[in-house]
Amino acid sequence: MVLGSGVGSNCASLLHAQMRGELGEAKIVAIFTDNEKAGILEVAHKHKIKAQYCGPYQTVKIDKEQNQSPSDDRWIKAIKPESPDLIILAGFMKVLSSYFINYFNHKIINLHPSILPSFKGLNAIQKAWDAGVKITGCTVHWVSSELDMGPIIEQSHVRISENDTFKSLTTKIHTVEHSLLPKVVAGLSTGKYSFQTK
Repeated sequence: MVLGSGVGSNCASLLHAQMRGELGEAKIVAIFTDNEKAGILEVAHKHKIKAQYCGPYQTVKIDKEQNQSPSDDRWIKAIKPESPDLIILAGFMKVLSSYFINYFNHKIINLHPSILPSFKGLNAIQKAWDAGVKITGCTVHWVSSELDMGPIIEQSHVRISENDTFKSLTTKIHTVEHSLLPKVVAGLSTGKYSFQTK
């Protein structure tokens, strides 16, 4: 299952991998979004995958931990019937509450466009570009109540050359994202990567 907020390019990469038989035993059964105009809905329609706009997702911060959100019951009610073994955040632009994460037994992964723990949060590619680093990339990690701090599953590196522009760097990172995310999902389905124990 995929949660996304944007154009859905990483979700599309998963569905293309699924069509090629490259997701191991995994199968994308549904797509949910907090953005009723998100391109990911069109991606779902094109691939004839169940898709649903669940309304806005609101996060509440208490003592540095994301506790229950007013949105959680609505989102859980929508997702629960699918009985997901894994929830994939692919461009989902909200921070999930600890209540939501616990409800789904910590079986949630996120794709982040930097080599964590560097450049957490929004605008990670811009942050790396502004910092002048020579190497960046993307990370797939388990979601925890601390933003972009869950255990890392796998990373892909991108070298920033002297000829790169911010636009070309963004394209490079998206390219490796589209390869890394299906690889991790397939690896989780076949046992190459271990699921969390809690």
